[in-house]
Amino acid sequence: MKWVSDFQLFLFDLDGLLVNTENIHYQAYIDMLKRRGFNLDWSFLKFCSVAHFDDESLKEGVYAVFPDLFEQEPNWNILRKEKNVIYIELLKSSKIDLMLGVERLLLALEKQDIKRCVVTNSSKQMTDMIVAKQPFLKSITNWITREDYDKPKPHPEGYLRAITLFGKKGDRIIGFEDSVRGIKALEKTPAISVLIGPILDPKANAMIEKDVLHFQSFEEMPEKLI
Repeated sequence: MKWVSDFQLFLFDLDGLLVNTENIHYQAYIDMLKRRGFNLDWSFLKFCSVAHFDDESLKEGVYAVFPDLFEQEPNWNILRKEKNVIYIELLKSSKIDLMLGVERLLLALEKQDIKRCVVTNSSKQMTDMIVAKQPFLKSITNWITREDYDKPKPHPEGYLRAITLFGKKGDRIIGFEDSVRGIKALEKTPAISVLIGPILDPKANAMIEKDVLHFQSFEEMPEKLI
């Protein structure tokens, strides 16, 4: 991983990029809807393709499938809070694994003492629980959680805050995301943007700039990046 030393600040999403928690979010939404009397029969891949598109796509997708849910509770933030309570309960009993290639990359960053920061939509409570279950994440010294910024991805606020706090003039910055909305946030920053994972929605290709790097996993990244 010779390319690692070419950068002075690394920015990371968390869920689905560093750790395999997207399946837990998926189950939490299914359970939340079931408690309200609705059966979401989406596959995990379908869920990801909708949830990863932008900050409104999941809400619009679920309400489109269940118009009666909108009549029951039109405030999506209330539904999301119910889902987050379930997610935290599921986290307590779930195993948290690193995604492919993450361990090697984190070890390289720690060995070279390169600045790194997670910028996540998850709350501090959630991230603390995940870190407690996956000690390798303790090597990441800086965290921006949902409490630290107002506007969610694809708005770049979280990443810009991380750059302001932990970057310095002249730093080469690289950022990693597993979703279209996350990449759109990174594209509005000085960071080189890297998409890790499959592109699940054909419409996503038209939304991603040509200079975004794309790999199926961290394991597939070459020894020389750019």
